Amino acid sequence: MSRRYDCSDPMERSRGIAESASAVRRGELVVLPTDTVYGIGADAFTPAAVTALLNAKGRGRDMPPPVLVGSVRAATALVEDLGTYGQDLIDEFWPGALTLVCRANQNLLWDLGETKGTVAVRMPMHELAVELLKETGPLAVSSANLSGSPAARTAAEAEGMLGDSVSVYLDGGPSGHGEASTIVDLTGAIPRLLRAGAIPEDKIRSVVGVLLTDEDAEDGDPAGEPADEPAGKISLHKDDDK
Repeated sequence: MSRRYDCSDPMERSRGIAESASAVRRGELVVLPTDTVYGIGADAFTPAAVTALLNAKGRGRDMPPPVLVGSVRAATALVEDLGTYGQDLIDEFWPGALTLVCRANQNLLWDLGETKGTVAVRMPMHELAVELLKETGPLAVSSANLSGSPAARTAAEAEGMLGDSVSVYLDGGPSGHGEASTIVDLTGAIPRLLRAGAIPEDKIRSVVGVLLTDEDAEDGDPAGEPADEPAGKISLHKDDDK
């Protein structure tokens, strides 16, 4: 039986965060608001919980979830390095609606799916989400909807789709702007825009200078970027709303 907490009430908020953190530690699923859309989250370091998240959405391992963090320090612990432009992008846009795809730290014992060694990481600009993330540590978080359905902008919408597959719903009111995060791949020599989103392309370019897009790939990629992209980047490009 799932529980929903109205986080506009301070007592409910405290109880909801505590119960959500406990649920995550038990390997269960929680729904939380973010600055983009509502997300369904699981402990990133519990493979069975990540599998349950994918099953709840109706997805396979070929569509691994991104990871949300409560601090920049937590993000840097998950990746091998941020590349030439990662720190500049973080300084400009985090916390916020920018997801960065990096090479994952090879020493971490986790299984997010068929990522081919990458991780998509983001620090949301949402007080409730960050408060929970500081209690739980990094969470694998995907949009709180069934695969192929519109992303949930309220806890009620998420519960209507996901039901009792989720243990705790944190109701923080309507989500921010409802637009998915912008995704930038930093695993190559030149940043690549994997998905346009809440942060406009021109703002990303103002930080990194050169930014590859789908059009570059269709034109034969004159910048000479490698052709073998990790699966995690491909799935996030089109199909994840976080």
